[in-house]
Amino acid sequence: MAINKTIKGAASPSWNEKAAHVTPEAVFNDRRNIIKALGLGAIGASIPGQVQAGIFDLFGKTRSSTPFVTRPLSFSPNTAFGQGEVLTPEQKVISHNNFYEFGTSKTDPIDNAQGFKVDPWVLKIEGLVDTPLTLDLDDLTRLLPLEERIYRLRCVEAWSMVIPWVGFSLGALLKKAGVKAGATHVAFETLFDPDQMPGQRSRLMGGGIHYPYVEGLRLDEAMNELTFMAVGLYGKTLPAQNGAPIRLVVPWKYGFKSIKSVVRIRVMDKQPPTSWNQLASHEYGFFANVNPAVDHPRWSQATERRIGEGGLFSATRIATLPFNGYGEQVAHLYKNMDLKQYY
Repeated sequence: MAINKTIKGAASPSWNEKAAHVTPEAVFNDRRNIIKALGLGAIGASIPGQVQAGIFDLFGKTRSSTPFVTRPLSFSPNTAFGQGEVLTPEQKVISHNNFYEFGTSKTDPIDNAQGFKVDPWVLKIEGLVDTPLTLDLDDLTRLLPLEERIYRLRCVEAWSMVIPWVGFSLGALLKKAGVKAGATHVAFETLFDPDQMPGQRSRLMGGGIHYPYVEGLRLDEAMNELTFMAVGLYGKTLPAQNGAPIRLVVPWKYGFKSIKSVVRIRVMDKQPPTSWNQLASHEYGFFANVNPAVDHPRWSQATERRIGEGGLFSATRIATLPFNGYGEQVAHLYKNMDLKQYY
């Protein structure tokens, strides 16, 4: 395990971009409280409003001449998950992505992330833990045994995929650090590196989100056997556009909860703020459990398009299942909760 490595862009997150003109004023004014609530340190320098590196074309795409390279992983298939599912073609999984750090179009991430550098990388596990951990890139694939799990992924935009992820359970990682008594929640933070992530330095390209992207789970959700830290898919390390080198996968929740390119995991004694909930709380709840009975203001959640060989609108439309079909494993976490209020 590597200790005290540093990485460009991994310093305390900045929320100083003047985004009041593109996001609700209340959200803009609350950005400092987000960082304070996460306990992530002082606010850094402002984000420039224009591109500083890369080739930037008229459509806002940063082109890199250096392709992002994946490598094979050694792992054991976990046959308890996803047997009998029809996998989404790999090319669809790696080319149809929401990763606003690289742009808001579905093809922006694969176009704009090719020069993304993940070595060196630092992932910190801190907060209410017995032993804070600092992991480097090699630790991510060596600290715990890797397994493959086939999970359904359901986007709040009402499309879905079936993906063979490679990684390890988040609970196993947290047990390595040791969770202290009194802990109730876990917060996550994406890499903040505007030089590499054009969406973080352009208000237009980044969709008006206050970066770095942050997410959170209740501790019992984080420790559930389904909650997974993925370091690969289709037997190889993660492509940049899919959240390299490590991302969260929470299959019973909408996809935006599965935060990508994670650099910090913090165990807390209170509910952390989350990016989409802060930006539009009436549309994106903290829990974000897949629920066909509760529509998003812009998308019905009763059905979904399962992406296959063809385009999105030729995809098979199927009924959405509560908790994305994982109710047997997770419904007990929300016993006696009003899931229309706690959406």
